[in-house]
This record gives sequence, C-alpha cells and structure tokens, in this order.
Amino acid sequence: MHVLVDHPRPQLVRPHRQDLCGEWEFAFDDSDAGLDQGWATTAEPFDRTIQVPYPFESRDSGIHDSTPHPVVWYRRTVRLDPPAPGHRLVLHFGAVDHHATVWLDGARLGEHRGGHTPFALDATDAFVAGADQVLVVRAEDRLDAAQPRGKQGWRDDPHVIFYHRTTGIWQPVWAETVPARHIRELHWTPDVAGASVRCEVDLSRPPATDRPLRVRVRLSTADGTTLADQTVLADRRRMVFDVAVPALRHEMNRDELLWSPERPNLVDATVEVLDGGTDGGTVVDTVDSYLGLREIRVEDGRFLLNNRPVFLRLALSQGYWPDSHLAAPAPDGLRREAELAKELGFNGIRIHQKIEDPRFLAWCDRIGLLVWAEMPSAYEFGPDVVEQVAAEWLESVRRDRSHPSIVTWVPMNESWGVSDAASVPEQQHHLQALYHLTKAVDGSRPVISNDGWEHARSDIVGVHDYAPHGDLLRERYGDRASVERALDDRWPGPRRVHLRGHRSDAGAPVVLTEFGGLSFAPAADESWFGYATVTSPEELEERLRGLFDAVHDSPDLAGFCYTQLTDTEQERNGLVTEDRKPKLPVDVLRDIITRPSQAVPTEATEASRRVAPTVA
Repeated sequence: MHVLVDHPRPQLVRPHRQDLCGEWEFAFDDSDAGLDQGWATTAEPFDRTIQVPYPFESRDSGIHDSTPHPVVWYRRTVRLDPPAPGHRLVLHFGAVDHHATVWLDGARLGEHRGGHTPFALDATDAFVAGADQVLVVRAEDRLDAAQPRGKQGWRDDPHVIFYHRTTGIWQPVWAETVPARHIRELHWTPDVAGASVRCEVDLSRPPATDRPLRVRVRLSTADGTTLADQTVLADRRRMVFDVAVPALRHEMNRDELLWSPERPNLVDATVEVLDGGTDGGTVVDTVDSYLGLREIRVEDGRFLLNNRPVFLRLALSQGYWPDSHLAAPAPDGLRREAELAKELGFNGIRIHQKIEDPRFLAWCDRIGLLVWAEMPSAYEFGPDVVEQVAAEWLESVRRDRSHPSIVTWVPMNESWGVSDAASVPEQQHHLQALYHLTKAVDGSRPVISNDGWEHARSDIVGVHDYAPHGDLLRERYGDRASVERALDDRWPGPRRVHLRGHRSDAGAPVVLTEFGGLSFAPAADESWFGYATVTSPEELEERLRGLFDAVHDSPDLAGFCYTQLTDTEQERNGLVTEDRKPKLPVDVLRDIITRPSQAVPTEATEASRRVAPTVA
C-alpha cells in the first residue's frame, strides 16, 4: 500500500528524498541584528546546536529555553544530492513559525509567511555538485496577537488555556530532485454516486506547444486489484479530469471499496507524466498517492457518511506534547495518538487551533478517524489580519483536501479574532468570506464559520456548553423545543449561537462541539485550568456517564466533541494524562463513549448485532 505514513508529504511521494532533520547550528537574535550583520554568510554567531524539527522551547530540541526570542537562526552544512541533467533541486519545509527566510551558500532562495503550512524553494541555481554547502534559515515569530498563533501564548509564561510557544522549524525539512516539468500538486475528490474520482494535477510548467504530454492515472485496491487505468492529454499546466471507477456501480459490492471509520479502505494511486505519442512514451515524472472513496452530506439534522447517518463522537485534540510541543515527538507518536482516540471509543477528533502534521492525517486515513480541521486563531482584527488568516487557511485547505479522514472545515473558533462580530459588519463579512472561500476551494465538505457561537453561515451548528452535570444538558438538549431555545437564546455560551440575521439552514445538524472538561481538583501548588472538578476516579466515572448519557439520549443532537483528549500543560481536563495514560480504565471509557445514541436509532441495532451470540 502506498500509504507512506512516515513520508512528510504522504499523498505526493517520489521514491527518493534527502532528510535534512537532525542537528543544526543555532543562534538567538534578540536584537534582530542578523540581517544587517550578514549572519547568512558567517558561522560566528551560531553558538549552540538544536535538534530539528523541534522548537527551541521544547526539551527534545536540546535547548529547552521557554524565554521569548523573536528571531532565531539555523545553520547546517550539507552535501545535497545532485539533480540529474534537466532536473531541479527543491528544498521542502513542512512548517516554520512564523516568517521564514532561506539561504544556500549566501544566495537567498526565498521566504514564506505563515507558521503552520508548508513551502518549497528551488535551490538549483545555488547548487554546487560534490561540495559541502551551507543552508541557513532565519525565523521570526513575535509575541504578536495579530499573527495567527492558535494556543501559543503571547505572555512570557503559559496562562489560562494558552501554552508554551513553538518557534521556528517544527515540521520536517527535506530535499528532493524533480524533473523540470513535474507534478507540483495533486488532489482527489471522490464522486461515489457518479462512480468516478476527480483528479486535479498541477504541473510546475505548462507543456511545450510542440511536445505533447499525457497524464496516466492508475488506481488499485490494497490487494492489487485494478480499479482504473486512464490516460489523458496534458494540454495545460493545471488539468482537471474525471477517472471512471466502474466497480463503484455495483451497489452490493460498493461497501468493500468505501472509506469509513469502521472500514477505512484506501485506494492506491500512481500518477505518471508521459512525454511522447499516444502509445507508450517516456516517463517524465511519477508519484505515488492514495485516496479514500466516500461521500459526505448534512441533511435533516444529521451528518451523513456514504448516505448513512453517523453519530459524531469526537475528542478535542490540541496536538501538543510535553517534550516537543506542537512538533511530533516521532512518527510513531502520531500513530499512537490516532490509535488512542479510537481505542477510547471515539470515531473522530477535532484538531483544535492547529494545522496538523500531514503524517498524522495519514494515520487517521489509515485507521479510520473522522477529522475536523481548524485554523489557528489570531487575536486582533484588521485588514492585514484578514489577509494573513485567509491566505494561510486556504493554503491548509489546499494541502489537506484529499485526505478522506477530513470531513469538516472550521476556519474560526468562538469569535477569537472577531470578538465584536455582533456589532461590527466587517467582522461578520470576514466570517462569511472564510466560509465562502473554503467552499470555493472545496465544496465537498461542510464548513463551520465560527464554532461555538456567533455563527455567520455554517453547515453544522457547533455549540459549546460546559454544563457540569448531565441534568443540565438534558434540560437544554433533551428535545427539539429545548434545542431551539438553546439556539435562540444567549445561553449556553456567553454569546448568541447565531449572529442576528444569520440563522443556519433548518436542516443543519446541531453538534455539542465542546462539553465536559472535567479534571481532578488540583493541589494547592498546582497550576491548573479546568471547567469542573472531581475528587476521585469514582466521581469522574459517575460525572462522565451523566454527561455522555445526556448527549446520547438527545434525539436532536447529531454528535459531540468532548474536551479533551489529553491533559495539555496547565489545562488538566483530558481523559488521559499528558504522557497519554488513561485516567480511567480504557474499557470503562469506551463503554461510556460508545453507548448507542437516540439520534441514530440504527446504532442500537448494530450494537446488538455485534454482541449477538453465534447460532450453530
């Protein structure tokens, strides 16, 4: 299977790459003098080493300095793999927070703004064959509330629900050689009802007018069965075409191909660019990829996956580790995080205030977890913020929209960055614009304009309610009339669920997208944040059962997202500790989380089938 979950770009894979992670030279530049003093061409300022891709604030970096340092520099001597004649050398950065500039042997290759999305730079013109060269990166990441930063604190120390920062390089750095005309982007959009897959191929250069190019797409199952083998003429730089998958027309066999949490079937894909005539031809570029065949709709107050209602059981995931912060502790850590959520009984996660590592999304694709993807917030509003947020958000949607696990886009949370949306029209327009921009790039998934409250336009109505007991949740969501009152009144959150004049469609599902937040009462010397406390494991189990039972018993909630999966720094309200140890036995938590819901009656039937005795 081509699900190469350890590859930094698992849906566009070539056979060879050069890993540039590991030990780099490092320097702080608190006075921001490095540019004027020519640090890109001298080794003198680099007085320490760092383990890339871990941020200097983290223990795994080898530095572990939580003091704010707004500008940092990286330096590494490398011998890069030589490109073949007519090929290009490309440097890839998974994510550098926030503003990165890159040099090779003093030649400035380029820059990128946005701390959570990847970028690539062509280093061919600066490359010297067979020689050691110096790669330098400058990263600027200030305590700026107008900068999209998510849960990274802007004070010296963590506070309330904001954590230690992740500055500079925090995702893999790598190099690859590619043909001059190569596949730069590749996207998949399944059309199950139409028995096809839409393929979008973006080439680095348009085809020459006198040399025809063709693109060949081959799709196959995990056991090697061919699903499609189609070749199209490439007459432009960006091509969009449908690949027929006839096997999807057989309705009785379709489930064997479809992706879902219960059956996360994946389709292997190989895409070739061919130079030559209609038969044969020379292979110019080849990439391996994969996709999932599934359809998403919201209808009649329900979330539908492959035309079947699914009760959403999500855990809120901060994607934060005590020793590496936002960076993955290791690829295996990403796998275990996804497996942990599923072992506890969740069928999905809401990635909170972070654009997650693509390798984690690949694990969600592989093991079957529904994912809500969310933009890290800025905390000021203005024209520059609008531009930054929109640009970085759309970069993330473009990067991730082929992952079958991603089923919902969330560009805003709790009016962070638009705190005056109720009275400022420009902020309302910003919310609506993000909704429509997301839909313009990817119309196949639901979009939530502003999760929690003050929705401007949303396909799913996400409500945040930290009621400490299940009885309060039953009172608010026990029947349709109660749900309608909750949507119309200011309660359960501090603001209205909908902005005035912006009520969602009548059929939009209502999901309790934050609730719970239970934590053990802290000791006198502990730094702590939680929404409600318990004093013993027995009380934790009792309170959890009350909260989850109230949600499961509501016929009008389409699902939930529990706060939260893991303890995160001072926010100690996880179901597991920060070192991923469950606070209750896994079988107890799973029993609480997976109880059949009243909103999807077929769950009770399916549960009885799973435990029914075998009849001889």
